Amino acid sequence: MTTKIGENKVVTRFAPSPTGYMHMGSVRTALFAYLFARNHNGKFILRIEDTDKERSKKEFDQAILDTMKWLGLDYDEIYRQSERGTIYRKYIEKLISEGKAFVSKEEVTEEGQRSEVIRFKNPNKKISFKDLIKGDVTFDTTELGDFVIAKSLDEPVFHLAVVVDDFEMGITHVIRGEDHVSNTPRHILIFEALGAPVPTFAHLPLVLAPDRTKLSKRKHGEIVSLEYYRKLGYLSVSIINFMALIGWNPGNDKEVFSISELIKIFDLEKVQKGGAIFNTEKLNWFNKHYIQLLSQEEKFLHLKELGDIPFLNEIGEKINLLNLMTERISNFSELAFSLKSGEYDFLFKKPEYSMDLIFWKGEVDVLKTKERLINVKTILEAVDSNSFNKEVIKESLWPFAEKEGRGSVLWPVRVALSGKEKSPDPFTLSEILGKDETLVRLVYAINLLS
Repeated sequence: MTTKIGENKVVTRFAPSPTGYMHMGSVRTALFAYLFARNHNGKFILRIEDTDKERSKKEFDQAILDTMKWLGLDYDEIYRQSERGTIYRKYIEKLISEGKAFVSKEEVTEEGQRSEVIRFKNPNKKISFKDLIKGDVTFDTTELGDFVIAKSLDEPVFHLAVVVDDFEMGITHVIRGEDHVSNTPRHILIFEALGAPVPTFAHLPLVLAPDRTKLSKRKHGEIVSLEYYRKLGYLSVSIINFMALIGWNPGNDKEVFSISELIKIFDLEKVQKGGAIFNTEKLNWFNKHYIQLLSQEEKFLHLKELGDIPFLNEIGEKINLLNLMTERISNFSELAFSLKSGEYDFLFKKPEYSMDLIFWKGEVDVLKTKERLINVKTILEAVDSNSFNKEVIKESLWPFAEKEGRGSVLWPVRVALSGKEKSPDPFTLSEILGKDETLVRLVYAINLLS
């Protein structure tokens, strides 16, 4: 059963405040509002709520725009509340003139100084609304009292500004976190006072940490911020896929979705009512999956974005090298760390190692090991340089390795090429190093055994 939409075109909005980098919970809110609008061929609006002049920063405003572009969540219109002051003033004056709001003197200091604020005249009644996720919700608004809607004619507070904007922008569906449920009665009262249609509400369950507490920067640190994952080299497609499945499912076991597939199947009625767990292991699984789908060139560009990487030019020149390096990583920062720590230095400069490392499991037979390496060198010399790839190399060496013992042949070759106990297999290493460098390193190992 899908969510029923009336004849009016669906219009949703994402309304972040530019007071910090985007929280992962906000990413999901933006995604769900976007998917819902696009699923119904509707309009998706970005509204930056920057009326808090002290906390709002230009850098975070720009970060919101960059983030939306990076995620691929294209919006049809953009607004900033700081540019809409005259509109809010018009509605504040209207409410006052109709007796639905009034100027109130407030004591603000111990010295008894007073200031004026504008309060909404609460009709003190019960409010009921149908939430697309939570179901029927009822509030007795009496306990709210006459609440503040503006600090002055030119300083609306959140409750007034958000209602005016939703009315003016024709918002049909307000999709936001369930921490806003308690604000909804105030908003409905203001909608009614303005004679405006009340939009349909859908309050998303909170995004929870694995310990089932609310995912918060204070408690959980950087992992709550999208910027953290961007700096680590996660892919936007992985973030989108992962966040879509936090608290929502398509009704089957399928997990990997493109954004276009999500648009086609997204339905708010499949959003769960309880809190949803933010599982970084699952995010890593998605990111690893999508990394493997990238081309060598795309992988290079993602690695390049992480800054000063050793041997970056050499990496770009070696065919299929990044495919090898990215086989096991969950994000590109892991590869950057490996490169900076010297784990892959042997691919770009001749390795140094002791003769003892060459011997396979205690087979300390210098002459036999040397003879085997000479045979390997002879076999590889016969391989055409134009077909010097791991498949051909393996096919050429395998009969000899089977005859002499795989470990007895392949271990010395791998050490000769990498100088390490742990490295990729010798066939892959040979392809990456190329025929000339492979033979040079085999000669070095043979001479070491002389």
